[in-house]
Amino acid sequence: MAIISNAVTIADNGAFSQSLGSMVHIKTLTASSSATLSFVHGTADVVLDSTYPIYKFQFINIHPSAGSSLGFKASTDGGSSYGIATTSTAFMAEQAEGSDDPFLGYRTGNDAALSTGLILIGESYGADNDQSGSGYMNLFNPSSTTFVKHFISQNHSSHSGDYVDNAFNAGYVNTTSAVNAIQFAMSSGNIDAGKIKLYGIKDS
Repeated sequence: MAIISNAVTIADNGAFSQSLGSMVHIKTLTASSSATLSFVHGTADVVLDSTYPIYKFQFINIHPSAGSSLGFKASTDGGSSYGIATTSTAFMAEQAEGSDDPFLGYRTGNDAALSTGLILIGESYGADNDQSGSGYMNLFNPSSTTFVKHFISQNHSSHSGDYVDNAFNAGYVNTTSAVNAIQFAMSSGNIDAGKIKLYGIKDS
């Protein structure tokens, strides 16, 4: 079967269908007043190893119990302990609901220098009933035993101070051991509601 557009064959004999599904859903965790949400390789059908070169976490309407920021920690021992030293950089665009006080700049409070604490990737999610945050984080080649583990994230939130925030973060988990678990939490309080989905992205 061929797919033809303007008399040009785009794909034939299944070539197009083979390129679909390059992002494979692995696991969805749903928060319910959860202190943490953890993806641990080999636990509850979670895959976080050399099966995929890129893993993508998608955050959907993360609603905190108190105005706070979303972050993560990494583990190399299957989730027995979290907090591998991580370095990151952060910047953000912001706009108030009242059309004043716009901001675009570096966020020194959200970066990290070999920190073993919570690595912030989302800015001050509001706790009002209609407030939440959504976005994604890509983790590259976590099973590598040669290189550090790079990540890139972008998260959008309705800020606790009635701002709209678009936070950009990137960095690396500073280890050449395989990262096999990732844990997400708020900087204070619980994740009252929302979902985090994990996908594996194929090479082709």
